[in-house]
Amino acid sequence: MQVTTRAIVLSSLKYGDSSLIVKAFTASDGLKSYLLKGVLTSKKSKLKAALFQPLTQLELVAYHKNKGSLESIREAKVVNPYKTLHSDIIKNSLVLFLAEMLTNSIQEEQADQSLLNYLEYSFSWLDNNDFISQFHLLFLVNLSKYLGFYPDESNISGHYFDLLEGNFRATPNLNPLIENEQTELFKRFLGINFDALKSIKTNKRSRQELLKSVILYYELHLHGFRKPKSLAVLNAVFD
Repeated sequence: MQVTTRAIVLSSLKYGDSSLIVKAFTASDGLKSYLLKGVLTSKKSKLKAALFQPLTQLELVAYHKNKGSLESIREAKVVNPYKTLHSDIIKNSLVLFLAEMLTNSIQEEQADQSLLNYLEYSFSWLDNNDFISQFHLLFLVNLSKYLGFYPDESNISGHYFDLLEGNFRATPNLNPLIENEQTELFKRFLGINFDALKSIKTNKRSRQELLKSVILYYELHLHGFRKPKSLAVLNAVFD
């Protein structure tokens, strides 16, 4: 079946000498994987490898068989060109990290318009703003809402956040926890938008410790989740 759909590229891997396997989150069908034959060598192809950089926002004309196999793309065009995401070294490191997180987190082959809208808005905001040292933390906290495990705020006065149960506690238990000053920092990322990030004061150590906890939160709540290999690069860039 031929479909025309918006999509966000999650990953692009070389296949053989001349092809790419592209994973994208689409408006029409959720997560999809495509085989782009000869795209790296053919000069006549309408599809160019540069279109499939991580987190690029595209409009695709694609063929979906919906049988669990690799699909194909007939046409692709950028619908929201980025000005800085792939050229700024810090933003590009964030792009690679977040694309890997999304690849490891989104597993459903079903449409989710609200998730796609969130991704498009978030990356457009990142492209157009420079206060970004905490962007990934808020992005991942808010992303958990669309993935089904946003923190329960009903006991937000608690001094501990239980990463396994996803709620705040007044006393510690044996589960992995966010605690002490990290709990208060974590609370500040709940219920805000990206424009409010400037009001949160952090340092490098606090950000790295909180990010480790957020990644563990994902690991505990998503079956088969793998820690991102690009985390070390991200930490080095923000060092």
